[in-house]
Amino acid sequence: MTAARTRDPKEKHDKPPFDQKEQSPPGHQEGMQTKPDFGETSYRGHGRLKDRVALITGADSGIGRAVALAFAREGADVAIAYLNEHEDAKETKRVVEEAGRKAILIAADLASAPECARVVDETVRAFGRIDILVNNAAFQGKSVESFMELEDERIERTFRVNILAMFRLVQKAVPHMKPGSSIINTSSIQSYQPSSSILDYATTKGAIVTFTKGLAEEVIEKGIRANTVAPGPVWTPLIAQSFDEEKIKSFGKNSPMKRPAQPAELAPAYVFLASDEASYVNGEVLGVTGVKPLG
Repeated sequence: MTAARTRDPKEKHDKPPFDQKEQSPPGHQEGMQTKPDFGETSYRGHGRLKDRVALITGADSGIGRAVALAFAREGADVAIAYLNEHEDAKETKRVVEEAGRKAILIAADLASAPECARVVDETVRAFGRIDILVNNAAFQGKSVESFMELEDERIERTFRVNILAMFRLVQKAVPHMKPGSSIINTSSIQSYQPSSSILDYATTKGAIVTFTKGLAEEVIEKGIRANTVAPGPVWTPLIAQSFDEEKIKSFGKNSPMKRPAQPAELAPAYVFLASDEASYVNGEVLGVTGVKPLG
């Protein structure tokens, strides 16, 4: 019997330099020259989320798309919330439906409180409940030379999309979640190792960690768990829209892995936290950073 072959994780995916042009926000996966791997040819489901209903924000591309695909292949129906990246969102819907599950598209600007409410309402209208809420959508402005360059309008939008929306979505969704449900928020290595060039973004990611830990203590009384995944560098459209071409070209080079993660490498963390296998995991930060320490 032949032993199973393993692969050096440093060599598993593309390394910089990347051939990728700078994009205007919001980034579009469809327009990326170097396409992120979201697991379409690799992810295998095992029925961990059979017949559950998931609402995933920022699910049009990147980590959100990878999570939507993985959840569908684990047996979940998916509400795909996104801003206005319609072609990317349609592709996510396609892969969910090819997995044999139902999917709906909800275009919404989460900077708006009424839009947050509508996202939840449309999900419940389509599926009757929410079993898994993944707060993954985020706004990240262009990298700047100095913190002093950050403008009020940008800072406010970053907070509205990245943290205020989480308060609003959770408050609206929890009444539709039964015991055994799960809330998963996307934070970042930036929560612990913030970059001054995107300090507005990094600050919201730190707030998400605090939000999750406090939230977990309350919602567990309803039988709902709340956790957060903290990615390190991940190759997504957010990178193409946030940095200049020189930084994009070398993105992930300084990671101990010598490369960024691909979205497909993040999805299993979300599946674990959503599943019954994580029934005693609550209020935790699950780092997927390629060895960079949290804290």
